[in-house]
Amino acid sequence: MSATPSVATPSVATANAAVPAVIGVPAPQEDVDAIVAFVAGVQHAQQNALPDAFLGGFREDAIWTTAHGKRLTGLPEISAFTRTVLPPQADAPVTAAYAVDLILFIRPDIAAVKIRQRPVARDDGRFLDEIFHGQEDPSALVAAHPESVPGTPTYVLAKDDGVWRIAAAQNTQVFDGEALAAG
Repeated sequence: MSATPSVATPSVATANAAVPAVIGVPAPQEDVDAIVAFVAGVQHAQQNALPDAFLGGFREDAIWTTAHGKRLTGLPEISAFTRTVLPPQADAPVTAAYAVDLILFIRPDIAAVKIRQRPVARDDGRFLDEIFHGQEDPSALVAAHPESVPGTPTYVLAKDDGVWRIAAAQNTQVFDGEALAAG
């Protein structure tokens, strides 16, 4: 697994509207660009239900916690889970768009990456989480529109042999009313 997930034009909307904030130790722009491209590759793999492309972005010893709290340890466990849950998503009416919000370079070869994950309708590219924006109490809408709840993953990436890969990741759904309302 020496390649990052393939980067291609996504089939639906992308959330990559802004340049990410970059903090921590100094890092070259090429690493920032590589991380943004890596996340775009994850988006492509997710939107197109491509398990091999998705799994190519993990270290063998990676840990992953799903949005629902399931902990997966090591690439074999992550792979088994991914090969079960990702392929059926190919025809799902909702997918996700990803944008890198923040990159914290802990060391030149280790980065913590905050991602904005937005649910997108496949048929017309609408961002479904917009129903929460500006609402006084958006949390009241969550039960009625669970498909519209955005995510806020954190990836800890390690650069091994010049390639960025996920060492650890936590995918968290956003249920905070203030965060939902603000968008």
